[in-house]
Amino acid sequence: MRIFEPHIHMFSRTTDDYERMALAGIKGVLEPAFWLGQPRTTVGAFKDYYDTLVGWERFRAKQFGIRHYCTMGLNPKEANDDRVNDGALALVREYVHHEGVLGVGEIGFDDMTEREERVFRTQIELAIEVKLPILIHTSHRDKKGSVVRSLELVKETGIDPSHVLMDHNNEETIALVKETDCWAGFSIYPNTKMDPDRMVEVFRRWGTDKMLINSAADWGVSDPLLVPKTVMAMRKAGMEEDEIEKVVWRNPITFFAQSGRIAFSDFEDGEGIDRRQVHEGNSVLRGQKP
Repeated sequence: MRIFEPHIHMFSRTTDDYERMALAGIKGVLEPAFWLGQPRTTVGAFKDYYDTLVGWERFRAKQFGIRHYCTMGLNPKEANDDRVNDGALALVREYVHHEGVLGVGEIGFDDMTEREERVFRTQIELAIEVKLPILIHTSHRDKKGSVVRSLELVKETGIDPSHVLMDHNNEETIALVKETDCWAGFSIYPNTKMDPDRMVEVFRRWGTDKMLINSAADWGVSDPLLVPKTVMAMRKAGMEEDEIEKVVWRNPITFFAQSGRIAFSDFEDGEGIDRRQVHEGNSVLRGQKP
């Protein structure tokens, strides 16, 4: 089965991860801009990171037969840092126009501060201006409260709800999102957030329309294969193959196709892998022969 992984931080992963993901059927990934575990102290650090998302990671993924896309945004955690927030926002405004950028994100809430809301609102307004969808990060500390306030901001800013992906949902928040025309994302984690069996139960209750799953794998305890592992759980539970494919392939591409920068036909070229290629003089081979 073909899989599009709609939220994974490959900047933090190894080439072995790319290889295992390709073998598991992952044909494309979406990498949202996020924080790196340690706060950045200069705007230049954001520029280098954004350059990596639109440059090296696109190249590195291609070396394993995976198409790499991203979203650009100032994450809610670092939105609170006045040393960098306005400068990083200026960069986001520039980088949303780069090839392979399918939306604005991750944006949203962490501690539910006034600074976070200002930066969140500014980036929603940018997305409306450049006609891109948004990917919303919901707070791990106040999940329900952040979803409620995010939905209020969607209404206040006037962004089309069908251009909104509310991510990191759980059993407590899905009813709120389903009352709207927004899309709902779920992150499958080894020990926190959702797990494959809980996800199957959510599908049984709420169906698969406008529903996506992701691993959100980053520099912490996470697993970049949890989408294919959830596919196995869905099969074990007796879900139809067409419904499974809808969740892990058609839904994520359909959502991000609203950017006008991705299409199902992008994955039909049958392009081979040439590891002799280099990106700014560097290859994934590290001196090995292809």
